[in-house]
Amino acid sequence: MAETYLDGKGYRRFSNSKKLVSRWVASKKLGRTLKSQEIVHHKNRIKSDNRSSNLWIFKNQKQHNKTHKIDGW
Repeated sequence: MAETYLDGKGYRRFSNSKKLVSRWVASKKLGRTLKSQEIVHHKNRIKSDNRSSNLWIFKNQKQHNKTHKIDGW
């Protein structure tokens, strides 16, 4: 796998492209490229934990926000 680093917000990114590792893992999980409006959510709230089992993909930010409201985040 390519080299990665943690950005200032705690997300892991690829060093060569600055793209989020979580979006790459999520696209592999779905078997397609993510749409720009789709949001990747880390179930355990650890932004650097990009195991596919830890990632949920939401259709948009509004859907993602509902999840945070429900669980008090």
